[in-house]
Amino acid sequence: AAFISIQAFPALLDLPQDLEVSTVSCGSRHTAVITRGGELYTWGWGKYGQLGHGNNISSDQARRVECLVAKGLRVEEVVCGPWATYVRVLE
Repeated sequence: AAFISIQAFPALLDLPQDLEVSTVSCGSRHTAVITRGGELYTWGWGKYGQLGHGNNISSDQARRVECLVAKGLRVEEVVCGPWATYVRVLE
């Protein structure tokens, strides 16, 4: 199993250079951000699929949720719960 760093205090995170973040939501062990372009990036504990990458793999690196991009969906809102993530999109 991959080790995931869980921190109880703010930490700097490297995102791809051209991204501007408009919204952030934090769950108990995962985080999600929406970019100004309407893309969703997630990272953290993924045991229940809450990162949205189609698997239960955890990651310390922010990854774009590709299935939303492939469907041409623009993310408008994200709310992270303890073990789940709610995403509202526009077609």
